[in-house]
Amino acid sequence: MFKRPMSSRFHAILLFGYPGAGKGTQGDRLGSRKGFFHLATGDVFRSLDPDSEHGREFQYYAAKGLLVPDSLTMAIFRSYLYNQIAAERYQPEKEMLLLDGIPRSVEQARILQDLVEVSAVLHLKASDLDVLADRIVKRAVESKREDDADTEVIHRRFRVYEEQSMPVLACYDSTKIHELDALLPMDEVTDRINGIVDPIRYRIFPMH
Repeated sequence: MFKRPMSSRFHAILLFGYPGAGKGTQGDRLGSRKGFFHLATGDVFRSLDPDSEHGREFQYYAAKGLLVPDSLTMAIFRSYLYNQIAAERYQPEKEMLLLDGIPRSVEQARILQDLVEVSAVLHLKASDLDVLADRIVKRAVESKREDDADTEVIHRRFRVYEEQSMPVLACYDSTKIHELDALLPMDEVTDRINGIVDPIRYRIFPMH
């Protein structure tokens, strides 16, 4: 488990779980509420200027089908985060940072510890991965992204999550990890999440 003095790190809550577990949906819902700023990894990479240094480095790996190094991923994340602060979209003095899709590896978690103080980990668990696969297929068809509907690819993503991301949970104090059933109705999951995060936010930002 990682520990660092609090200093001036940003207060964060992590959304954690298999692809299709509902991280994006729950992140959007919570991020729409006052006092929370939702930051999804996909948004970070989509915002990259292809002509920037980070953009060119990212394209180099993406074009070759290679994994983007953790150090580059975190450098891009850090730059994006500070840009959000400069643009006053994220106000760290009164908003909880809600991280969706980062960290995805133990190394990313190690790098992240110098930037954020993790107040809670919302672990969206699923006992039946076929249900999650069906969700992903349905979403892909509805958004006309048939390439994302390949069940073999989906289950490969599940295995990558188990091998690379699941070990990240061990990086955090078990008392901060809150397990939620991702197979429950979305509204019920949202209610349970609100019941967890609201006391945390009020404790950290009592005047907001």
